[in-house]
Amino acid sequence: MSQRAMIAVANGIDDLQSVTLIDVLRRAGIEVLVASIEGRRMLTCARGTRLTADAMVVDVLAQEFDLIVLPGGMPGASHLGAHQPLLQRMQQQAKAGKLFAAIAESPVFGLQAFGILKGRRMTCDPSVSHHLTGCSFVDQPVVVDGNCITAKGSGGALEFALTLVEQLAGKGKRVELEKDLQV
Repeated sequence: MSQRAMIAVANGIDDLQSVTLIDVLRRAGIEVLVASIEGRRMLTCARGTRLTADAMVVDVLAQEFDLIVLPGGMPGASHLGAHQPLLQRMQQQAKAGKLFAAIAESPVFGLQAFGILKGRRMTCDPSVSHHLTGCSFVDQPVVVDGNCITAKGSGGALEFALTLVEQLAGKGKRVELEKDLQV
């Protein structure tokens, strides 16, 4: 059975993080649904890359996902964190014990805003770590705490994506992908 991942996107998300996540997860054979919180599927990333989502978040809220990921980048991370339907869906994902993840600013402005980081070890872009409360910041590129996976930023986007592959599809799939990508 194929694993399913939703990558929630908004105007102003980080270009490199978003495209890396989509590409690496798809290379691993994971079914990826890119879902926009905006009023349309076409959006513009922080550095001008245009991205067309597969669907609207509000139209896929009832679907099951093995993983839901939030790319970082500003102001995209704040837009994701302020989206009420996404907040409720992420809380359901966390409560069900299913994987959820975020990178750069999104652990702070997304996951923390959603109330699902309490008591967890996590990482984020160090420039926003002072906003954290109720969780433990770990200065590492990627941190896995149970069903929560977080990463620092764009420089670790590939490592983050490979860690997500490992969590979803196993160490063997990660090793195979690293060989294909010549990591």
